[in-house]
Amino acid sequence: MTYSLKDFQKLNQPEKIIITQHSRKRFFERGISLKDVCKAIDNGEIIEQYPEDFPVPSCLILGNNNDKVIHVVASINNGFIYVITAYIPNIDKWEDDWKTRKEDS
Repeated sequence: MTYSLKDFQKLNQPEKIIITQHSRKRFFERGISLKDVCKAIDNGEIIEQYPEDFPVPSCLILGNNNDKVIHVVASINNGFIYVITAYIPNIDKWEDDWKTRKEDS
């Protein structure tokens, strides 16, 4: 199974987003808010699909909130978006389009 961005956008409301306590801690450490995640889903694009993830498939969404570029790894299950993690991509690991992983040197 793969997702479309519209699948996420239909559910993109704070009350339909589940963030684990671990992810919430990481958000705080990384300066990312739930609002940032919602904006990334609103204006983003799916750049990688992970159909083999367990217990449900997930994907990587590239989006931004003003000048902050964000990657969100998320899945959908039972009418909710599950945010696995969100982070600000590192230029050492991503090309400047933020969509393409750099090859290992």
